[in-house]
Amino acid sequence: MDLTEERHAEIYSPNHRSQTEDIDLKCTSYKYFVCNKQFSSKSAFSRQLPVLSNEKLFKCSVCNLSFSQKSKLNTHLLVHSNDKHFKCSVCNKSFSWKSSLNKHLLVHSNEKHFKCSVCNKSFSWKSNLNKHLLVHSNEKHFKCSVCNKSFSQKSTLNTHLLLHSDEKHFKCSVCNKSFSWKSNLIKHLLVHSNEKHFKCSVCNKSFSQKYNLNAHLFAHSNEKHFKCSVCNKSFSWKSNLNKHLLVHSNEKHFKCSVCNKSFSQKTNLKTHLLVHSNEKHFKCSVCNKSFSWKSNLNKHLLVHSNEKHFKCSVCNKSFSQKTNLKTHLLVHSNEKHFKCSVCSKSFSEKSHLNTHLLRHND
Repeated sequence: MDLTEERHAEIYSPNHRSQTEDIDLKCTSYKYFVCNKQFSSKSAFSRQLPVLSNEKLFKCSVCNLSFSQKSKLNTHLLVHSNDKHFKCSVCNKSFSWKSSLNKHLLVHSNEKHFKCSVCNKSFSWKSNLNKHLLVHSNEKHFKCSVCNKSFSQKSTLNTHLLLHSDEKHFKCSVCNKSFSWKSNLIKHLLVHSNEKHFKCSVCNKSFSQKYNLNAHLFAHSNEKHFKCSVCNKSFSWKSNLNKHLLVHSNEKHFKCSVCNKSFSQKTNLKTHLLVHSNEKHFKCSVCNKSFSWKSNLNKHLLVHSNEKHFKCSVCNKSFSQKTNLKTHLLVHSNEKHFKCSVCSKSFSEKSHLNTHLLRHND
């Protein structure tokens, strides 16, 4: 009798009828007196003893994790192995365990049997439902050691920690741009694709990503919930408000390497750098005129259109571009901001000043 069997002999010995009155004296049935679970053989009982007594006698030689059954240890060892014998018939992804394959197969199915009782959102896996339920709770046990922000899920904290790191392990195979998160790389790859599955129901403009469509929909809405506390200007998106707030700040961290001009936003610096470049990648399909910026091409395209949505409130003259309307409004004003450097004559429009300057050149 080994140590384990000797240690627990009093638990299952048929001679101890005071504890196990229902055990057959011929050892044809064995009962664990703690929970009254019965076994048909002594060997079956012996195999389950570590489980019943919470003993974990089988230790992993790689990570020292212990198990109560040898079969569980064998299953665990697959974690340290590259053996993945269970392959998905849909996408060929392989798994070490059949249970993992079964869970994965739900990805290819629309079955979502686990429904949130609060918001009715459904999930394929119970574990995902349990994680989701934390959203409806105020419990946030996982705190960032850098900025003290708290999260309800450890996975969300791990994702957040990448913000404090310069590690970007996910690189685009097309343009070599790197990302901290795989999900952002996957979204980015759509930029290199012509697939645009998300269409605006108002103007039929299509987008490669759903969040871009959602952002675009604000253009058709007058809702501007984000207000600047300095000048009360309102914005549809919080990101635009954050960018705008830099206008009220003297911080300009982004400097042009060519002319040393500084900018408060990186996007403005990138736009400015095109001034020092002859690159004009955006070509008009009608007249082949090229532009450095896509926004300028879009404005130019209105020239080839009869659409003039911007009307002067004074004389009802219409314009295809808002900037042209603003310039025109100066005609109805006494403001003349454009002064000739030769004779000091002032003009309300820059184009008029340019025409005037030609006289000094003759």
